[in-house]
Amino acid sequence: MRLDHELAKQWIAPHSRVLDLGCGDGSLLEQMQHSLGVTGYGLELDEEKINEGIAKGLNIIEQDLNDGLARFADNSFDTVVMARALQAVKSPDTLLLDMLRVGREAVITFPNFAHWQNRLHLGLKGLMPVSEALPYEWYNTPNIHLCTFKDFEKLCFDNDIKIINRFAVTDSPSKKPSALMASIIRKAPNLLADVAIYRVTKSK
Repeated sequence: MRLDHELAKQWIAPHSRVLDLGCGDGSLLEQMQHSLGVTGYGLELDEEKINEGIAKGLNIIEQDLNDGLARFADNSFDTVVMARALQAVKSPDTLLLDMLRVGREAVITFPNFAHWQNRLHLGLKGLMPVSEALPYEWYNTPNIHLCTFKDFEKLCFDNDIKIINRFAVTDSPSKKPSALMASIIRKAPNLLADVAIYRVTKSK
């Protein structure tokens, strides 16, 4: 299971109602159903992945996230999850607010473009970086709104969104950090973490 999926799952309450945006083949939703007994839906655009998820017995709806979440009523879910899709939608701010309309909380993960390797790659080579967290070339990437920890936190501040928790992680199994390095990453996430994981809610 992908690291950001595993960590995000820590914030999902057992037997809660979950909406998984950009769910792919439903791997995370399946894990949450089996281990936490959650109920809910996944939204996905890729027909092949939808069929894979449905074959697993999951409730997956075909939908482009750029169309918003108007099909769902306010507070329909306890948690809305979006793993590495925020940077691929046309209006991340609009979708984030819509997530917090239909859910009490949202868990969002995204690649951190300010990671030191990306900075070094761009600075020395003058080319858009390609990494495990960002595995595409500039011309075929689905990522149209790359951002950083600081960018996302500013977005939350500007829209009165409360950050409940944050994880700063390195996603590569070959580079799993020691306890000391993990502590250092937490202190300088915008520089040292290549994946950001946030749990947010509406400010009261």
